[in-house]
Amino acid sequence: MEYQILGPLEVFDRDESVDIGPRQQRALLALLLVNANRVVSTGRILEELWPNDITGKERTLWVYISRLRTALEPERKAHAKSTVLVTRDHGYTLLVDPDAIDFHRFAEGVERGRSLLLDDPLAAAKELREALALWRGEPLEDFAYESFAQTEINRLQELLVAAMEDRIDA
Repeated sequence: MEYQILGPLEVFDRDESVDIGPRQQRALLALLLVNANRVVSTGRILEELWPNDITGKERTLWVYISRLRTALEPERKAHAKSTVLVTRDHGYTLLVDPDAIDFHRFAEGVERGRSLLLDDPLAAAKELREALALWRGEPLEDFAYESFAQTEINRLQELLVAAMEDRIDA
């Protein structure tokens, strides 16, 4: 699977787009992606997805988790344990290789480019250009007004500006 948040949320399985479902289910995946490989508590998920009324939403969350597991692991047998979206410590963890997420690849490319700036500006420019090419729009574009996305959007925007400045310097 490949996950993209540097623009609208998109998921690909071997170059095929994966349907993640309705908006709230997509928001759940986005929340898990910005916290990839870390436990996100059920309470936090409920508060982020339904900030005005979490009453009775536990069942809806469970359904969304089940549907995401099916979408993200289409070959998983029914009732088999998920190896991608796991239940842990009163919450959920999306286990994913960081290289499968575009914002991680972007940050690593920027870091590589910066490390080459002084010694090899041409290589630095190439790395930075490749990192910048990952952007398809505003980060977490679909969730720009969601509280869980604000910190990540700001961090990515700042990194984008710095990467563009470094690219110009290179």
